[in-house]
Amino acid sequence: MGDTWSDLAAHRKRTADTRITELLRDTGRFDAFSVSVDDMLLDYSKTSIDARAMQMLLKLASCVEAKRDAMFSGEKINTTEHRAVLHTALRNRSYNPVLVDGKNIMPGVQETLKRMRQFCQSVRQGEICAADSQHFTDVVNIGIGGSDLGPVMATLALAPFHDGPRTHFVSNIDGAHVHDVLKDLDPQRTLVIIASKTFTTIETMTNAKTAIIWLTDALGDEHTQHLAAVSSAKEAAAAFGIDPTKVFGFEDWVGGRYSVWGPVGLPLMLAIGPDNFDDFLLGAFEMDTHFREAPLNENMPVLLALVGIWHNNICGYPTRAVLPYDQRLSRLPAYFQQLDMESNGKSVTQSGASLTRDSGPVIWGEPGTNGQHAFYQLIHQGTSVIPCEFLIAAQSFEPDLEDHHELLVANCLAQSEALLLGRDLKVAKSPHREFPGNRPSITLMYRQLTPHTLGKLIALYEHRVFVEGEIWGINSFDQWGVELGKELATKMLPMVTNTDNAGDADTSTAGLLQRYYALK
Repeated sequence: MGDTWSDLAAHRKRTADTRITELLRDTGRFDAFSVSVDDMLLDYSKTSIDARAMQMLLKLASCVEAKRDAMFSGEKINTTEHRAVLHTALRNRSYNPVLVDGKNIMPGVQETLKRMRQFCQSVRQGEICAADSQHFTDVVNIGIGGSDLGPVMATLALAPFHDGPRTHFVSNIDGAHVHDVLKDLDPQRTLVIIASKTFTTIETMTNAKTAIIWLTDALGDEHTQHLAAVSSAKEAAAAFGIDPTKVFGFEDWVGGRYSVWGPVGLPLMLAIGPDNFDDFLLGAFEMDTHFREAPLNENMPVLLALVGIWHNNICGYPTRAVLPYDQRLSRLPAYFQQLDMESNGKSVTQSGASLTRDSGPVIWGEPGTNGQHAFYQLIHQGTSVIPCEFLIAAQSFEPDLEDHHELLVANCLAQSEALLLGRDLKVAKSPHREFPGNRPSITLMYRQLTPHTLGKLIALYEHRVFVEGEIWGINSFDQWGVELGKELATKMLPMVTNTDNAGDADTSTAGLLQRYYALK
């Protein structure tokens, strides 16, 4: 594999002056450098990858198939935590056995999904009522990280399918967040879901206690009827007075950022209904099946990953812009940011050796067309090349506003073309109006943003992250990097609350604490 990396670097050096427009003179390039899964199309023809480069990239991916099969079969590929990686089991529609330590986990997965369906149907139909027998009109999900970003993103994305209670989300420890969410809600008709696997996450539990005080002030002891939990810590949930029938747990083989497919998706199921949630799972399962069965050179997650490897490691582009041309996907860049950067933000291999090349890039973005009036200036004329990933649906949900959607599509396609073509000085007449062009992009197009499509889309990017991580030789499924800051925050709190003691803080932090005391 080391030779392949060297060969790729040499090939890039030889072909660096070849513009993408020259590659596109081949009339068969679009067909050769795009791939479809049902109605979802990935076009990567507007990149500098040529046929020879793709052959070598596919050699890098030869290590993926065995580890992929090990993941789906329940082997403990998360080696640093000695865990299986089986978020895919939560959406397994084949119901074939999946074994962990010799035990088939699928009956438990199916039972939990059944309980979620029953609970959501009861809430949506008014059979589980508020303390005064009124229907719940609002649901507040309290979580953070994987217990927040997934359901927030998906619930917003699937707004056209909402036919249940209104959903709200609280994550930030900043008291402004919980205050602003709760201030306009009626505690008599609000269901609060506390989402924390261990029931110890300090941000979540602090916000949960504030919400419980809010409920108790209005309802007294009956406030417990307004609580549900997504947690594996049943005893801790019971200590909060939460009925065990309203506690939905998940196993340690589901990482937080991969957990929207199970109980963490409870607020999404409440919003769109169990049937639409099932369609969401089905879309993901279909992408799983494609990932498992398609040859590498026709495998959408593999090809998407190889484009990322080319841009990051071979071309040296350190960031990646995710640009959904869909207002309802406004939280998708943040969701992919966590998925990618928490998974592949590593500096050592699975064996603990230092990496000799870059791992995950910086992921960022905003929906189009808003981003066009914010940061596209940098993308088009800045000194750094930023690969762009455009996402666009062929159909909207607003047929009476079709002119809006046509303009949206025109903008999406025009931006990728502008990045490609640029504008030379002869036409621009001024260096200030010159565009270098030759800037790479991919486009992901699909018919419509349904639950099925969203499930397929998220699974695509999950598997892309896995493939990239495997090529780098890192463990994409732990996240030790989040631990140190949390540990130090616990140590820092007494220093913040005690104005006489800066403890053993470094001199800079001690100075900040003294200024904080003075300003407070």
